[in-house]
Amino acid sequence: MIRFLLNVYFFIILADVILSYLPQFRNEAFAKYIKQFAGYSLNPIRKLLPADLPFDISPLIVMLILQLLPALW
Repeated sequence: MIRFLLNVYFFIILADVILSYLPQFRNEAFAKYIKQFAGYSLNPIRKLLPADLPFDISPLIVMLILQLLPALW
């Protein structure tokens, strides 16, 4: 059950990354909901990263952590 939830959250973050490249969906209700839900784990990582990075690698870090967590169980 935990692995399933981790996989679902992985795909939510992936959807957030894909939607960030599609500006026509930024004001849609589902896109705002996905961005808010993904922000729970991405925002703390963004605060730790330096602000002068050329692109946002926080989704990559969180997705890597989500893939490593099942190895602990």
